[in-house]
Amino acid sequence: MFLNSVVLILQEILEAALLISILLVLSRQLQLSARWFGTGMILGGIGAFVLSVNLATISEWLDYAGQEILIAGIMLAVLGLLTGIGLYSTLPPSPSRHALPYLMSICVALALSREGAEIVIYLGGILNHQESIQPTFTGAGIGAGIGLSAGVLLYFGLLSLPARWIFCTCILLLALIGGTMASQATLLLTQVDWITYSPVLWDSSIWLPEDSIPGHLLYALIGYEATPSLFQAIAYGLGFLLVSISATLGHLNQFRSRRTNTGDN
Repeated sequence: MFLNSVVLILQEILEAALLISILLVLSRQLQLSARWFGTGMILGGIGAFVLSVNLATISEWLDYAGQEILIAGIMLAVLGLLTGIGLYSTLPPSPSRHALPYLMSICVALALSREGAEIVIYLGGILNHQESIQPTFTGAGIGAGIGLSAGVLLYFGLLSLPARWIFCTCILLLALIGGTMASQATLLLTQVDWITYSPVLWDSSIWLPEDSIPGHLLYALIGYEATPSLFQAIAYGLGFLLVSISATLGHLNQFRSRRTNTGDN
């Protein structure tokens, strides 16, 4: 129970911690108020509780495919929000940029709701087994500590980069997370037969198992999958491109705006 607890909590905490760290750095670079972070955390906590309480009922929806479809929907919503963040963060300063804190807050809330619900359900189930409480909660504390530490390291690691590289690196990491969201949503929809099965492209589990700590870290950061299917790879590429292209379009718009202002002067 101890090791299982470490691994499960690490995976759930790590994904949210890395995303939040990147958004905090991006927010700091854009000189945004950090109030969106507190709002997102509160909404995420509420969402995690509500989702955990109702997940058993949700699982029975749509011929017992409700849970997978809901989680896939949340992942695709996060992808959409990351696309908006990529676009608005590269636009020139204007009233339209005021949408950024709202997008970041909702993104954090959805991520915490999804990850937090799994943690609440897991730890809640352990309370019925007295002999497992101590090792489980000890493992959960260690897993949470590792995950949060990774998030803190990423935050300060990004801030330590040369100023001209911080923004581009944040956008690149958000694009990778966007690809992960698309890939995992595809996997969930495949499991409930909403998407046709496709062949596995490779199997790297011998060299780097998904359930290892490096595997969890790479999964959270770049969406590492030991046995990805063809459709997952395609979805990953599309998700990555969606966020990248949105940021590129915003940057081009900013460049045109600067040229126009220079010409007027």
